[in-house]
Amino acid sequence: MSIKLGVPSKGRLMEKTFDWFGARGVTLARTGSEREYSGIVEGVENVELILLSAGEIPRELAAGRIHLGVTGTDLIHEKIAGWDMQVEELAPLGFGFADLILAVPNVWADVNCLDDLDAVAAQFRAKHGFRLRIATKYHRLVREFLRENGVADYQLVDSQGATEGTVRNETAEAVADITTTGDTLRANHLKLLEDGLILKSQATLFRSRKAEISDADRKVLNTLCKTLKVD
Repeated sequence: MSIKLGVPSKGRLMEKTFDWFGARGVTLARTGSEREYSGIVEGVENVELILLSAGEIPRELAAGRIHLGVTGTDLIHEKIAGWDMQVEELAPLGFGFADLILAVPNVWADVNCLDDLDAVAAQFRAKHGFRLRIATKYHRLVREFLRENGVADYQLVDSQGATEGTVRNETAEAVADITTTGDTLRANHLKLLEDGLILKSQATLFRSRKAEISDADRKVLNTLCKTLKVD
C-alpha cells in the first residue's frame, strides 16, 4: 500500500504544484512523455503520484481512491455535495487564485446589486414569458448563492467554455464564472455586481476523509504532512 497523491496533470497548475512541494523538500516529477500520466515522488517513501485533471481530483477524493489531492477550492465546493464531510482542507498553496462572480451587461445601468437583479428577473419573466438566463458551469454554487440572497426568477444555462460570450451571443442575459483580472468581463461589456462575489478560490491541498488507510500508511501520511509543514 501507499499514500496516493493526486496532482493536476498539465499546465501552470502542475508546474506550480511541483514547485510548491519541491520548496518543502518533496520532489514531484512526471515520468515519460506528457501523454503519460505517471510520476515519481522523492523525499518521502511510499507516496504514489497520480496525475489527473484538476476537475477529476474532487471526484477521486470523495470516492476515497486517492488520499491527498491538489485542486481549486471552487471545484471542490462545486463537485462535492457536503464537501467538508468528505474532504479536509490541509493547506492553501498560494497560487491559482480566481473569483467566482456574477456579472451582468454594462448597459443594465440600474442593476448594480443582487436586489436589483431580483427585480429585473421578475420583470424579465413577465415581459418575455421565460426566466432570465444565467450561463455558468458552477450550477451548485450559483444556485445556493442565489437562494441565500433571495433571487428567484432565473434559470441556469450550462456553459463549459467562453461563458462571457453567451450574453453577446444572446444565449444568456447574465453570467456566473471564474475571473482573475476581469479583463474578459470588460472585453465582453459585462460588469461585476457589487455583491456578486460567490467564492474566492485558489489551489489547495485536500485530504480525503473517505480513503481507507492502514496504520503503516497513516505513518507515511503523517511523515509527508510533517515534511510539508501542514497539519
